[in-house]
Amino acid sequence: MYRDNLEKGILELRGEVVEMSGRAGRAMRGAVDVLSSRDEAAANRLVDADEEINTMRYGIEEKCMSIIATQQPVAGDLRALLSILEIATEIERIADYAKGIARISLAIGEKALSHPLVAIPIMAEKVLAMLEDSMKALVSGSEEMAREVAAQDSAIDLLNETIQREIMTFVMEDHRGIAEAIRLSWIAHNLERAGDRIVNICERISFTATGELRELD
Repeated sequence: MYRDNLEKGILELRGEVVEMSGRAGRAMRGAVDVLSSRDEAAANRLVDADEEINTMRYGIEEKCMSIIATQQPVAGDLRALLSILEIATEIERIADYAKGIARISLAIGEKALSHPLVAIPIMAEKVLAMLEDSMKALVSGSEEMAREVAAQDSAIDLLNETIQREIMTFVMEDHRGIAEAIRLSWIAHNLERAGDRIVNICERISFTATGELRELD
């Protein structure tokens, strides 16, 4: 009975983490979408919705601590619970980046962007694909899959470097666009940091599977 309850608790927590990840992913996609749509109401809803994701994280944290305190898990079970705690925190940070992008969209206002949004949506889709695949690795417990997902972060880094160079060129050609350029630079930076957070998630999945903490990037 003890073992069954522990396994059930861990399984339920993983499910909640996957649900939380889905919400964070939808927030990120929505935040990038409003950059093009200039939908102020949608941007405000995204900012407000971040609190729901924060609440999910607190709930996951409380359940993890309760299981650790009452059932005293060891070895792989303890690693799984500690990893779930860390992964929930990383997902909450990803949601914060989405909120940041929505706030930047609000700061830009209704004014049309002078710089075309081509690479940023591509970068966002790659980040979202990484996030989804990391959850598949979490559910399956596959260390190999976690490594494969983490390896995709190099493509995110390269896209960020490309975007930053393009933005610098844009500013050098027309200094009047510096405010917009700074905002677009921060959007790309937020997406790059989201990729780094997903690598951290993959490292925790690897830790659960192997018992070793090591960098995968």
